[in-house]
Amino acid sequence: MQHQPSRPKNMIGRAEYVSFPEIDVIHIPARIDTGAKTSAIWATDIREENGELSFYLFDETSPHHKPLRHTMKEFDRIVVKSTIGQCEERYRVRLLLTLDGRLIRASFTLANRSQQVYPVLIGRNVLKGKFIVDVELGEPRLEKQKAEQLRKQQLTNTRKAA
Repeated sequence: MQHQPSRPKNMIGRAEYVSFPEIDVIHIPARIDTGAKTSAIWATDIREENGELSFYLFDETSPHHKPLRHTMKEFDRIVVKSTIGQCEERYRVRLLLTLDGRLIRASFTLANRSQQVYPVLIGRNVLKGKFIVDVELGEPRLEKQKAEQLRKQQLTNTRKAA
């Protein structure tokens, strides 16, 4: 049996901008995480009714939020285990993604990522066979900006609680 040459793999960094062209969501910062099996996107007000799943992407605090409810007819539920061992049931949908010039149909779980630096997490289900990750590349300045914003928010919440 002869080995088929694989398609060249794109080199990406630890954070990249992604787009979801079918739903008109473009230039969203995403964390590239080779340790995560599945990808996730920040969704709010998730509702399952009459065999359809509807949700908003992001929330009003996000600069990427648009008051547009997305509706999906094809979805399922899976259990996702976090790095600290916590299990959570989430909805999973398939979205068309653009990453580093490549168009990819991939599964994303819908999650509250309001306390995360990036609104989108790209896991191995997207990366495998297509990308090589170099952690020195990408958009790390986003981490500093969001980390500072979250720190200020936590200080404000602590003061309000006191």
